[in-house]
Amino acid sequence: MTQLSVPHLLGTQDLTLDDFNLIFETADNFKEIINRPIKKVPSLRDITIANIFFENSTRTRISFELAEKRLSADTINFSSSQSSVKKGETLLDTVNNILAMKVDMIVMRHASPGAPHFLSKHIDANIINAGDGTHEHPTQALLDSYSIRGKHNSFEGLKVAIIGDILHSRVALSNIFALKRLGAEVMVCGPNTLLPKFIGSLGVKVELDVFKALQWCDVANVLRIQLERQQIKYFPSLREYSLYYGINKSMLDRLDKEITIMHPGPINRGVELNSDVADSEHSIILDQVENGVAIRMAVLYLLAGARPEA
Repeated sequence: MTQLSVPHLLGTQDLTLDDFNLIFETADNFKEIINRPIKKVPSLRDITIANIFFENSTRTRISFELAEKRLSADTINFSSSQSSVKKGETLLDTVNNILAMKVDMIVMRHASPGAPHFLSKHIDANIINAGDGTHEHPTQALLDSYSIRGKHNSFEGLKVAIIGDILHSRVALSNIFALKRLGAEVMVCGPNTLLPKFIGSLGVKVELDVFKALQWCDVANVLRIQLERQQIKYFPSLREYSLYYGINKSMLDRLDKEITIMHPGPINRGVELNSDVADSEHSIILDQVENGVAIRMAVLYLLAGARPEA
């Protein structure tokens, strides 16, 4: 197989196992390229990509922009805070105006779950979901899985715990779909108030004790507390959360095995992770950042190959 089974990347639930393997193998090639002295290839020289971000982003946006430049694509960067959205323009009108400039692909982050899915039904361009509300963030899950693959080689029988604010996290949902498709066992862990009611229906284990979750897992993917998405208080204070769910080096030293620590960033140091864990030999957090560029290059390249004129 040399092409993805889908014309858009809207969520990891839509991807087949062959899709995952193709993305990972393509990322292997691009990772080798971006570690060379000359990091640029002409693969998307005739493709124009619009980065449309209706929510703030640093890591994801920079990672996509760098991936696009490495592939020699032409790019347009759009921020809703500096656009006609402020004047009442609809999402569809905004995107159609951008498409009138002959844009081939759209990378979009939006606060509303399902926004990229809505667009995919109304416009003629490949769409990559860079995060839709609390729904999905597929490229983050792909780079997380790719980073795990680089450390552990196989997903079969691998135990991955996703720890923290599951309720507000699009990363959690995309990771659950991806890891289960790849053959890993998944556990979620956090306070009861930060676990969605439907979580048990996704075929994952649920644990409320963070140390028990660490004892169970081979990999711990620790999520940020997303205070900006919380309309009410889900726990008494950050200090209280850190006391019961924060991970520190002494906890890892008490385990009878070594585990891998991950975090999608940005880290609230001293809340979900102490610096002695985030910066330790257990951590592959910086590997995740590096792998993000290779994974996004792979996704852009493969979706561009699915265009009718390609």
